[in-house]
Amino acid sequence: MKKSALLAGLAAVLMASSAAIAADVRGPTPYYSAPAPAPVGYRWAGAYAGLNLGYQWGSVDASGAEPSGFAGGIQAGYNWQNNQFVYGLETDLQLSGADDTFAGYQFSNPWFGTLRGRLGWSMNNILIYGTAGLAYGGLDVDFAGASEDNVELGWTVGLGMEIGFTPNWSAKIEYLYMDLGSSSFALTGVSNGYDASLLRFGVNYHF
Repeated sequence: MKKSALLAGLAAVLMASSAAIAADVRGPTPYYSAPAPAPVGYRWAGAYAGLNLGYQWGSVDASGAEPSGFAGGIQAGYNWQNNQFVYGLETDLQLSGADDTFAGYQFSNPWFGTLRGRLGWSMNNILIYGTAGLAYGGLDVDFAGASEDNVELGWTVGLGMEIGFTPNWSAKIEYLYMDLGSSSFALTGVSNGYDASLLRFGVNYHF
């Protein structure tokens, strides 16, 4: 029995040795073999445009009013890409239903827009970015049947994530904080400004 086990072990060693020798005989892969193709990354560079919808909430300076409501609009921009870095410019224009009444004064922000720079880091079809720039918009006051509308100019900053799900289409989620500055209102007798947070979702078509 021991002799049979020894013969079986020798046979296994010989078989393994034969396989190794055969592999050595085949040798390394020929130098002329074509390399595997490199994976193609998602292309973020170029112009794009799209739609967005979200919700904003904020407060009016020198007042207890906290206008909030849904907001939606359009955006357009252009990206440049250097390896994984993506940077560009984006502008948007929004219609908003944000309003609130305090002490008989109704404040509303019927529209606003931004002009921002974007800087991001791409992981193939996922883009994480920060954004900052100018914000502008209307602040309206209604009191006892009278109304007053001012256009205010301020700034905005935010973060976002965009995911490309086809070569031409992407979806994004974005948070912006904006401060529209302040201006004097005859109806209130003081300077009033509006600052707000905005969380929105959008889609973009890349040309």
